[in-house]
Amino acid sequence: MAPDNPELLRDRPRLAERVQRMIGRALLLLPDPLIVRLAGRPAPVIDGQRLDPGVHLLLVDRATHLRYGLIEPTVAAGRARYRRDTFNFAGRRTRVGSVRELTVGGAAGPLGARLYRPPGAMLDAPLLVYLHGGGFAIGDLDTHDEPCRVLCRHARTAVLSIGYRLAPEHPFPAAVDDALAAWRWARADAGTLGIDRDRISIGGDSAGGNLAAVVAQQTAGSDDAPAGQLLIFPVVDPVTPRPSRELFRDGLFLTMRDVEAFGRTYAGGQTGDPRDPRVAPLFAPQLRGLAPALVITAGFDVLRDEGEAYARALRDAGNVVRLRRFPSLIHGFIHITDVSPAARSAMREIAREWAALRDGRPARHDDLEGDTRR
Repeated sequence: MAPDNPELLRDRPRLAERVQRMIGRALLLLPDPLIVRLAGRPAPVIDGQRLDPGVHLLLVDRATHLRYGLIEPTVAAGRARYRRDTFNFAGRRTRVGSVRELTVGGAAGPLGARLYRPPGAMLDAPLLVYLHGGGFAIGDLDTHDEPCRVLCRHARTAVLSIGYRLAPEHPFPAAVDDALAAWRWARADAGTLGIDRDRISIGGDSAGGNLAAVVAQQTAGSDDAPAGQLLIFPVVDPVTPRPSRELFRDGLFLTMRDVEAFGRTYAGGQTGDPRDPRVAPLFAPQLRGLAPALVITAGFDVLRDEGEAYARALRDAGNVVRLRRFPSLIHGFIHITDVSPAARSAMREIAREWAALRDGRPARHDDLEGDTRR
């Protein structure tokens, strides 16, 4: 393995990079035909879906200067690059009522956390305990600051973002143990946080979506069961070959090479059961009696089909489930809301759909009512 490149280990963008991103934001406001000309080729159409032209331009630009996978040449380099990229794309932060740094109880000691409250929030607000993505190896409270802000403001919910332990320093099941411990901490301390204990839900994206699904399964039927679960392009089945893994395996931010590298890093050299429901929630022996779920997928994502299979499995087991696919977007679009109008619209729609599910209102859109089967 190559040594760390100091350039890759910078976790803050240089001024030149910030200027470049500002120019990029301006370019993405141009009409689609001009964006296509700038990209040099039309946005691809795969599986009956057309990639958003602005996202396509971002990917073309990314491919010109990126040589490594998400945790290459080292995990440390990947973490720094991920932080730098999210800072690059962050732009102006979404305003919320308040943000508070705090410490919550983890499985092996205190964990950093961040509590967001919406503008004008009163006591006894609903709460979403949020677990960030990053393949169980990268990502933190800062990389997921803006997605949490959008959910807080547009779903009018408090959000408690959890900084759980990461692999390879802390391989499986450390993240699961931390997620469960932090969830139980939030339930026990709801009163001191000014939260309605009966309206505490669990959520996350990618690896965090996996952890959220595991928490919902592990606490089902108990007093600690969540009121709902928000699963954004979750990792739920690393075993079964599905069409999306081949259709989108390269060139769309999260590659199959990345997925496999994250899996090895999370396993930490262990040779456990790949169908362990704590790794692969889709293989849980039974899925009855789980919290209402909103499952989000992206059309151009290697994880698309497993997320949609999980939504169908939850529905077939008698649970309340809503599925929303954003067909023109990629894995990780929650990080590009400042530069991509399509991603920004999608993220706000997720917040509105989440609020509707939480409040028991009808869905604006539910792809389980159509044919998403692959």
